[in-house]
Amino acid sequence: MASYNRVILVGNLTADPELNTAPSGNQVCEIRMAVNNRYKNASGEWIEKPMYIDVSVWGNQAPPCKQYLSKGSPVLVEGKLRYDTWEKEGQKRYKHSITADRVQFLSSPRQDQMGASGAPSGAAAPPKANPAPAKPTASTQPAPPPPSSDAFDDEKDDLPF
Repeated sequence: MASYNRVILVGNLTADPELNTAPSGNQVCEIRMAVNNRYKNASGEWIEKPMYIDVSVWGNQAPPCKQYLSKGSPVLVEGKLRYDTWEKEGQKRYKHSITADRVQFLSSPRQDQMGASGAPSGAAAPPKANPAPAKPTASTQPAPPPPSSDAFDDEKDDLPF
């Protein structure tokens, strides 16, 4: 019998990530996410129902998840579906969760922490770089044209992965 266990979800975190160290010494980051399930009911109205999913991120991906993600951050998670069972107060409990193989951040940390002005919340906006072309002098050649606007793009990410 053939089987394939692969899950891809896109949603938002419902809480800040929790970074722990397993007894084996491996790091694990626990994230909780909400994924909207949208469908039409019998009367044709759109219904949105969130599904809440626990995700375990192991190894090298765990510390960046703790460092760069926070409640509300949009993420794409790819991994394997897991079925957990445990007993609490004499009753068996069950839930599905995900063991992540890959976590893709869908916004930069700067966007999550920036206000509407583009400055970090609670801080004044930094001055924008506005290079002026150099004036030619009699003994030198005219200055080269100013660098393209890409050289001063403040929105580029510099993430370590």
